[in-house]
Amino acid sequence: MPRVHITDVYLRDGLQDEKCIVPTEDKLAVLDATLASGITTVEIASFVSPTRVPQMADAEEVVSRAPRRSDIRYTALTLNGRGVHRAAETDIDVIQVVTSASEGHSRANAGRSSEDALQDLHRAVAAHPDRTFIGGVSTAFVCPFDGIITPARLVEVCTRMADIGVSSLGLADTLGIATTDQVLAGADAVRKALPELTISLHLHNAHDQALETAVRAVLDLEIEYFDSALAGYGGCPFAPGAHGNLATEQLVDRFHRAGIDTGIDTAALAAAADLARSVVDRALPLPTSASAL
Repeated sequence: MPRVHITDVYLRDGLQDEKCIVPTEDKLAVLDATLASGITTVEIASFVSPTRVPQMADAEEVVSRAPRRSDIRYTALTLNGRGVHRAAETDIDVIQVVTSASEGHSRANAGRSSEDALQDLHRAVAAHPDRTFIGGVSTAFVCPFDGIITPARLVEVCTRMADIGVSSLGLADTLGIATTDQVLAGADAVRKALPELTISLHLHNAHDQALETAVRAVLDLEIEYFDSALAGYGGCPFAPGAHGNLATEQLVDRFHRAGIDTGIDTAALAAAADLARSVVDRALPLPTSASAL
């Protein structure tokens, strides 16, 4: 039976696009419920501008208060050198550095060209040789500004990311509209070009095709690592038309029905998803100035 590993990203990607501020205590409660389901890797924060993404303003506190166990791994996302340095000052287990496969999304999301973003990240990662870094590539298959991303372009960007010194690469269908064939072709091209790196998929779900894409990625390409978010929350606030993440509970159910093991308790996961919904429902809305960002 194939075995996969799921990283839940509700606390970062799930909340960054919500028009509310979930209190730190509620984030930690959802984290506890997530861990109780058997999930052992959780993306718990992003070290980004609190002005642009006020939902992540408590990143340091969330990291410092997250429960520690030897089998748990916490990751946090960064977009630039400033974020890398902030993350490195905490005891986060893994720092994810992210760039865009497309120029248009890079300028909207990181405020600079892909090349400038990569150079900035390279310098920052080099300054922290004792930390573990993984890479992420947004708009890996389709960009809202630049259109279809060819496998050749994706390989080019991923090769530059590999040069930074990451141990794995996550490929994101940021809009959630890439076809199964597009995702598999891009992922396969990267895997062949960079066989030394672990490849993971971060799929959003616009047309209900992402679940089948995930299963095909396991069965056809033997990809073992996937991102998803409790209750399907999430989306990039700087990618027009972006849809929510794959719901972790739906992804786990689909994998189990396909005979793919996750090691996750579905009943406990459903309880975590219910809690994830409830804390958003009762959260205070963003201030008017932040809502206009």
